[in-house]
Amino acid sequence: MKTAAAQIHEFEDLHVIAGKAAIVRTVYEGKDISPYWDALMARVSADVSDAGAFMDLAIILQTLGKSQEAAITQKGALEMSRNYHIRNGSGAGLRVLVIATRGDFMANTPIEFLLESSNANIFLHYVDELTPHLNDVPEHDVAFVAVGESPENLAVLENLEHLLTSWTGPIVNNAPRRVIDLSREGVAEAFRNEPAILAPLTTRIARQTLVDLSAELLSINLIDGLTSFPIILRPIGTHAGHGMEKIGSADAIAAYLTRRPEAEFYIAPFVDYSDDDGKFRKQRIAVIDGKPYASHLAISDHWMVHYLSAGMAEHAERRLEEASWMANFEADFAVRHADAFAALHRRLGLDYFAIDCAELSDGRLLLFEADVAMIVHSMDSETVFPYKKQSMATLFAAFEDALASRTRDGKPLRGQQAHGSNQAGVVSLVEAL
Repeated sequence: MKTAAAQIHEFEDLHVIAGKAAIVRTVYEGKDISPYWDALMARVSADVSDAGAFMDLAIILQTLGKSQEAAITQKGALEMSRNYHIRNGSGAGLRVLVIATRGDFMANTPIEFLLESSNANIFLHYVDELTPHLNDVPEHDVAFVAVGESPENLAVLENLEHLLTSWTGPIVNNAPRRVIDLSREGVAEAFRNEPAILAPLTTRIARQTLVDLSAELLSINLIDGLTSFPIILRPIGTHAGHGMEKIGSADAIAAYLTRRPEAEFYIAPFVDYSDDDGKFRKQRIAVIDGKPYASHLAISDHWMVHYLSAGMAEHAERRLEEASWMANFEADFAVRHADAFAALHRRLGLDYFAIDCAELSDGRLLLFEADVAMIVHSMDSETVFPYKKQSMATLFAAFEDALASRTRDGKPLRGQQAHGSNQAGVVSLVEAL
């Protein structure tokens, strides 16, 4: 095992940061982030080249919902350095190279949350659409491709597909093309004929076509996958329900367009997945090397379900149901939907991803979304949600085991060796939790 002095020497060319997990947890738990903010500001005042301070400032701004300021600050950090280091626990665990790209919390797999309770060192190496090679990555034991699917990341993923062609070292999710295929329409098409899964057909639609629908110049049943209202509309590239609405008529489309300036949208049929009690239940599940792990069950009175707005903390009976679901997940839910999970692993072909889904009365799994960038975390209060600790520990251990299983005799890899050739503010940002 390396001495502390040896580790400091090994990581001296990396910028140490607190990172997303530590910062978001502080704000999520209602603690005062201002002392750390003040310390970071003092650092950049003393040294304007302190990239690590700028990166953590960007994370704080993003957590507080100041997206524009966060993007500017992150851009400044990345212009100074592409490499950042997060040390978890003792720092004596795996050295995980995380290939990431610029953007908000939905741009990359939030691996910081998955490894928060480990002793791993996370080495964030940022790439973009112009990155020429990966020969200069930090020394590591295993790599993880974290770049998620989005219109903004398309060119980055296409570049990574080229850069990773000859990568021979241990790596997880070395499949940029499969990540690209996680677009909403891509996922829907992949499961169009899958008997165990209903993934409502999702179509890109231009604003002018929606104008024609609203004026009844075009019939709704001429859109692939649609027969009648209600429908779901959302702007391209949005997450966490931003801009998503249930539309019940042509007039409602016209009203929707007055509120949305975008040029292109997704359109899909609305599926009523409410249970006999009238409530809507949405499960978030992580899939690691083909095996599903429970992340959360949200129960809501509204069809658009998000955990933070579902009232789980306020309703003891909902927490009791979630506790039972999590405790019995492996023997019940995972068994009941074994065919669906096998199909997900087979068709998506990724080592790690997560889904949001629901159970339909006919036994199928209703698939809302599959993505590598969904936030899976253990930040909820142990006092209010005591049952989550064990389930999340199981999930995190499985993720760390998946990384460890790919290492080669513990030998470090570097560059060419591996390559071959405040509460209100945080709610607004992390409602995807």
